[in-house]
Amino acid sequence: MRWTALVTILAVLLYFATTFLVGRAREKYAVPAPAISGNPDFERVFRVQMNTLEWMPIFLPVLWLFAYYVSDVGAAVLGVCWIAGRVVYIVGYTKAAASRGPGFGIQAFVCLVLLVGAVGGIVTALAHSG
Repeated sequence: MRWTALVTILAVLLYFATTFLVGRAREKYAVPAPAISGNPDFERVFRVQMNTLEWMPIFLPVLWLFAYYVSDVGAAVLGVCWIAGRVVYIVGYTKAAASRGPGFGIQAFVCLVLLVGAVGGIVTALAHSG
């Protein structure tokens, strides 16, 4: 499942990128650690990182379950779509909170597809194992 492995690394790199964005925003908006509030522009960048972290434990298991039970290439393609949705989310949310919707919707939809596919694959495997 090397394609899924590659996409997993890309997703982790995306998360690392959000940590660098937060560090840069701390400097730019003069929000010293450990503070996480005080400047709305900083808070949006921080929420991007936290929301990405919140979605990783949803995305990664369903990505790998889909890869195992359905398709490595399919999981990888959907994973790239998830990453693209996160990038749209990052760009939108860092500009204005009201602009986060499209990216959020893309990545949430991808997770739903991965979840439904994984469940279907697991149920099919169970049905054929008896």
